Amino acid sequence: MSVAVDTGKHGLTVGRPGLKSAGPLAFGPNGILFVADNVQATVFAIDVDDTDAAVEAEPINVENLDTRLAVYLGCAREDVAIKDMAVHPWSQNVYLSVMRGSGDAAIPLIVKIGVDGTLAETPLEDVPFSRTTIMNAPNPDAGADDDPVRAARNRERNVAITDLAYVDGVLLVAGASNEEFVSNLRRIPFPFDGGVESSSLEIYHVSHSRYETHAPIRTFMPYGGNSSILASYTCTPVVHFSLSDIGSASQLKGRTVAELGSGNTPVDILSYKRDGQEFLLVSNTKHPLMKLACRDVDRQEGLTQPKQPRGVPREELPHQGVSHMANLNASYVLMMQQDEAANVHLRSYSSASL
Repeated sequence: MSVAVDTGKHGLTVGRPGLKSAGPLAFGPNGILFVADNVQATVFAIDVDDTDAAVEAEPINVENLDTRLAVYLGCAREDVAIKDMAVHPWSQNVYLSVMRGSGDAAIPLIVKIGVDGTLAETPLEDVPFSRTTIMNAPNPDAGADDDPVRAARNRERNVAITDLAYVDGVLLVAGASNEEFVSNLRRIPFPFDGGVESSSLEIYHVSHSRYETHAPIRTFMPYGGNSSILASYTCTPVVHFSLSDIGSASQLKGRTVAELGSGNTPVDILSYKRDGQEFLLVSNTKHPLMKLACRDVDRQEGLTQPKQPRGVPREELPHQGVSHMANLNASYVLMMQQDEAANVHLRSYSSASL
C-alpha cells in the first residue's frame, strides 16, 4: 500500500527543513515522518516520498550496523551516533536519525535501511515539510558554569523533546519545559496550525521516595487502543497516564505502576501483541530488557510509598544490549543491540517468541 502525500492537506511546502540536530522519530498520517530537533526546540514533519512496496512478514537483519553506517557516511565508527529508529507504515523500510561527528560540527542525517539491508540517505533539500516550535522549551542560553541552577536549565534544553508519538490527529511530545514543573507533555494538532496544549506532569518516584515534577519522561508508548500511555523516567519509575486526561488539565499526576531500579535510564518502550494479549517491552541502559503485560498495568494500584513492592510483575528477557525498538510487519519486533565488543546490530525477533 502506498498513498501520495497531499501536501496542501497536511500543510507542507517544498523547501529545506534546515535541521540542526536529529533526535526522536515517529511516523504520522500518509507516511509523514516527524523528526525532533532539540537544538532548535522544533519538530519537523517531512514527506520522505517512500513508495516502495512492502514485503510481507519479512525480517530485517543487519549485522555491524554502526560500521556499515560509518563506511557509508565516510567517517569513523566513533563519529556515528544513532539517536532513534522508526519503521515506515507501508514500505516497512527502517528510518534512523543519525548525528555524524560531535559538538557544534555534528551533522544531522536521516538514513533509510531497505528491507534488503541497503542504506540510503534521505534527502533533506527540496522536500515537502512543515515545522512547529516548542514555545515553552528551556532556554539554550540559560547555562552558566558559576550558576548550577542556570547550568541545569541549559542541560534541560537537550531534553526539550525526549520522545514522540502520533495518535488520532495529534502529535504527543514529551520533554522538559521552562516552567516551574519542568516535566511536560504537549498535544500538537497536525497539520501544525496552532492549538497546542501542554500539561505539567507530577509522578511519585519510588527510588527517590518523593513526588517529582522536574525529571522529564524519557520514553513513552500509547497502548490499549490509544486510550493510555505508559511512560518511563530515569531511575526508573514506570508511569501510566490516561490519554483522555492529557490536554484537559494544565497539571497532571501520573499513576506509578512499577519501579525498575535506580541508577538506570530507559531507552525505549514498545507495545506488541502475542496470543491476543498486549505486552510492553522496556529497554534500559543498565537492566535487562523487561516485559510487562498491559492487563497487569491497568489493574496496578499507584505506588505511593518507598517500601511498597516493585509494582507490575515483569519478566527479564535474554536479549542483550537492546536500545531502540520498533514493530515490523506486526509479526516481528526490530531491536537495535550492542554486543560485548560494542558493535551495533539490527535484528528481528518474531513477536510470537517474545
